[in-house]
Amino acid sequence: MADSFDLTVIGSGPGGYVAAIRAAQLGMKVAVVEKWPTFGGTCLNIGCIPSKALLHASELYEEAGHQFKQFGIDVTPSLNLSQMLAHKDDTVTANVSGIEFLFKKNKITTFRGTGSIAAPGKVLVTPESGLGQTIETKNIIIASGSEPSGLPGITVDEDKVVSSTGALSFKSVPKRLLVIGGGIIGLELGSVWARLGSKVTVVEFLDRILPGLDSEAARQMQRILQKQGLEFKLGTKVTAVEKRADGSLSARLEPAAGGEAVLVEADAVLVAVGRKPYTTGLGLEVAGVAVDERGRVRIDHEFKTNVPGIYAIGDVVVGPMLAHKAMDEGHAVAEIIAGQKPHVNYATIPSVMYTSPELAWIGKSEDELKSAGIEYKAGKFPFTANGRAKAMLATQGYVKILADVATDRVLGAQIIAKGAGEMLHEIAVLMEFSGSAEDLGRITHAHPTMSEAVKEAALMCGDGAIHI
Repeated sequence: MADSFDLTVIGSGPGGYVAAIRAAQLGMKVAVVEKWPTFGGTCLNIGCIPSKALLHASELYEEAGHQFKQFGIDVTPSLNLSQMLAHKDDTVTANVSGIEFLFKKNKITTFRGTGSIAAPGKVLVTPESGLGQTIETKNIIIASGSEPSGLPGITVDEDKVVSSTGALSFKSVPKRLLVIGGGIIGLELGSVWARLGSKVTVVEFLDRILPGLDSEAARQMQRILQKQGLEFKLGTKVTAVEKRADGSLSARLEPAAGGEAVLVEADAVLVAVGRKPYTTGLGLEVAGVAVDERGRVRIDHEFKTNVPGIYAIGDVVVGPMLAHKAMDEGHAVAEIIAGQKPHVNYATIPSVMYTSPELAWIGKSEDELKSAGIEYKAGKFPFTANGRAKAMLATQGYVKILADVATDRVLGAQIIAKGAGEMLHEIAVLMEFSGSAEDLGRITHAHPTMSEAVKEAALMCGDGAIHI
């Protein structure tokens, strides 16, 4: 007799586990199918969580070696990489164990193995060894996430030539690290190893880093990262990576527009050219589930696929590949299945790049507003004029608020700062309620705080800030 459930979720990443827990809270009998030994998907195991552990630890190492002296603290730090990696692993264990606890607390049944849709209402679970079993279920949520994209002619071995996964576990600091891709993942992980002693070179096909982001913020971040020792080769492509007899690597670089190739030596190469939806073995064709030209599962505004009773969320569908976007979708789809009417506001999803300083943004960029022909005003306030930032030696960066000329409604914002990701959320709340720059500028902010720069940037959209 097959097990029967109200809902079966394929994948236990941020989208999947949130959907499962919310559905259980709403009274559904829920099953989760996970092929990995631990819950949490890419984010908790080999993505967001471990990378932030290394980013934070490497920042402290950098501060100890360069800033502590100015604060009157005389130390000479030495790197214990194995302990730093152990801290990363302990962080991962604590988080994935937390998901396991929440599943038990909410009486969610878990199945270990690869989940595939045998037919509407039927999920086949195939473990690594042993016999498979079929789950009878009223509803199915595909939350299978994404995987790193590759490049033709470059083989990732997760030893010398790595994806973001291998870049979290180098056994020693590479003397020369070549990063292919000037996006968020490449810059975050590149900055980790640069702080720990690597000579990092970032190769980007386009003529700028951080494609799609506000161009002023991208230029500013490039200048900051260059001062930190990262070298950038823009408008350049990597066509081959070869291993040499001495264990080093030779990368073939060519101008993106065509031209003479050059060889660059490296001790490790990180391929960080984006991610793609993971649909391998899901049985989408068997079930008749439609996908788009980029391999993403097609859904409507309620996360429904073209097959009744089958839904999809997160990295496997259209939209930014962000853990918190998947979590909100997981929360919403569970409520939709329960008959409620939730809504995910994609216009106010925040994003953060966890370099040092961080870059955080929400809503529209100046580039997007110009392209759309929207009249806007920009209020910008630098952290060099912020008292708390001066005290913390954290004066790099600024806050920029973009507001509609006619209505003063805030349309977007970018923050480059220490802790920018935390500061961004008051703007997110304001935008969620269609607030104006004047509203933001009139809200009392504690002094002295870094967040005062948000208030001052908002005032710059009106008569001007006080402290500049």
